[in-house]
Amino acid sequence: MTDRSEAVIPRVLFVCVHNAGRSQMAAAFLEHLGGDRVEVRSAGSAPADEVNPAVVEAMGEVGIDITAGTPKLLTPDAVRASDVVVTMGCGDACPFFPGKRYLDWELPDPAGRGVEAVRPIRDRIKRHVEDLLRELVP
Repeated sequence: MTDRSEAVIPRVLFVCVHNAGRSQMAAAFLEHLGGDRVEVRSAGSAPADEVNPAVVEAMGEVGIDITAGTPKLLTPDAVRASDVVVTMGCGDACPFFPGKRYLDWELPDPAGRGVEAVRPIRDRIKRHVEDLLRELVP
């Protein structure tokens, strides 16, 4: 049996432009579903001042509180420190480092949309996160 302290914990970085919607939801779902089996970060190439209120409300509806979340600036160090980088519309702003696994999830941007429009985006993100978690932590 492997000692938990020696186990390799996958490190995942979620990136979108403003780090106020999609990447916040993805990170929250992975933290919620993966617990201590994964290390999770999120960032944006041009971070907003706050997490989108409709996103906060939509996540609250599924029992995940992200009210304390704050958008963070994407840095090369954050990418370097990650095993998997999941982009969601950040385009060429995301730095590329050899040896990292990159995934691009095409999802609508929830910016400027109400909670009704955010719910289906949230649900798609949850399905993507569940699939990723099954791959990373069999």
